[in-house]
Amino acid sequence: MMGATQRIAMGFMAAAVCAAALAGCATGDAGAKKTAGAPVPKRAEAGAPVPKSALRLIGDGSTAFTGTQPHLPRPERLRPGQKPPQFVVFSWDGAGEDSQKLFSHFRKVARDNKATMTYFLSGVYLLPDEKRDLYHPPRRSPGRSDIGFNDERGVRDTVEQLRGAWLEGNEIGTHFNGHFCGSGGVGDWSAEDWKSEIDQAKSFVQSWKTNTGTRQASPLPFDYDKELIGARTPCLEGRENFLYAAREMGFRYDTSGVNDQVWPKKEQGLWDLSMQLVPVPGRAFETLAMDYNFMVNQSGTTSQGDRAKHEYWGNQMRDGLLSGFDRAYHGNRAPLIIGNHFESWNGGTYMRAIEETIERVCTQREVRCVSFRQLADWLDAQDPQTLAKLRTLKVGQAPTQGWTSFLSARSAPASKSVPGAPAAKP
Repeated sequence: MMGATQRIAMGFMAAAVCAAALAGCATGDAGAKKTAGAPVPKRAEAGAPVPKSALRLIGDGSTAFTGTQPHLPRPERLRPGQKPPQFVVFSWDGAGEDSQKLFSHFRKVARDNKATMTYFLSGVYLLPDEKRDLYHPPRRSPGRSDIGFNDERGVRDTVEQLRGAWLEGNEIGTHFNGHFCGSGGVGDWSAEDWKSEIDQAKSFVQSWKTNTGTRQASPLPFDYDKELIGARTPCLEGRENFLYAAREMGFRYDTSGVNDQVWPKKEQGLWDLSMQLVPVPGRAFETLAMDYNFMVNQSGTTSQGDRAKHEYWGNQMRDGLLSGFDRAYHGNRAPLIIGNHFESWNGGTYMRAIEETIERVCTQREVRCVSFRQLADWLDAQDPQTLAKLRTLKVGQAPTQGWTSFLSARSAPASKSVPGAPAAKP
């Protein structure tokens, strides 16, 4: 049987090749100081049981209500004239733990740099291969998945990381299940198809013990019906009908669109926290702030490109992300949205690039490296007029008269003209 590592990695690449024009290829041709941001999470012993006094098992005991999530900062409304913090969101599509141990590694990187993140779990990573027929993907026969399934060890290891991540203040979102891109994929799904996919993604989390025959392991310490408030669609496809389903199912945000580095607004009642375009150093175009997009621009659809270029490619991605960060940090302070995968493409150079980016930005003054949930909480706490004013700033544009004047109580009303996403589709 193919191990969890190979199955997850190879399955994703098979799906990714057909998505090069979407999530895989959206292109055109200061002194550091540790400061207040997300609270420094303590290491969560992933296998440690939750205190019984705080635990209420749900269903078969795969999940449990354990109270308010630890290490969540309390969002505060900006005072008149106060400069907004620089938010940075690092997020991960798929979020399974395999023999590469990248999930556990980046949990440590986050802790070391005062960061919390969002992990978009693929539900089939909690479904063992022998139970694959429990998955009924929309418009496909039961047991189909373009990213495969998992084995019992892979399920156990992934659950361990999810448990520890949540206890450290990170968010567990969803990347759905079968990752069907391209012709006949999620782009053709109806709102009802998306509801079915979301329900199944939840069910695999809520029944991982039954599906693996596990009895003694600790539950995941959250109620996934309440925890799940946001997602990123496979290959950024099918967003229009997904939004209808997500709104009806109580989601609070979506990050499946493409936008410039501007302040977000709501679409169909959900925060539009879209992926963003950032510079590609040495090139005349920008691309999505995601490892896969940099890879496609550098080595095409192969993940094993010229070894002699691996270091350069990783540096190019890191410097592109840092360039996007700098123009926001010194400009309009729009949140920077970054997406990744737990993969070792081109020798792991993109994982190095992400780690170096985290180390350089998350400890700077007035920077908060947070999850999407925490960003949505902060946005909800703000005066709508303040957010409308922030949305008048273009990419990299700092207020001409300074932040104190721009956001003072005596500021002129915000313009109704708000920069939006690029007209072209990814």
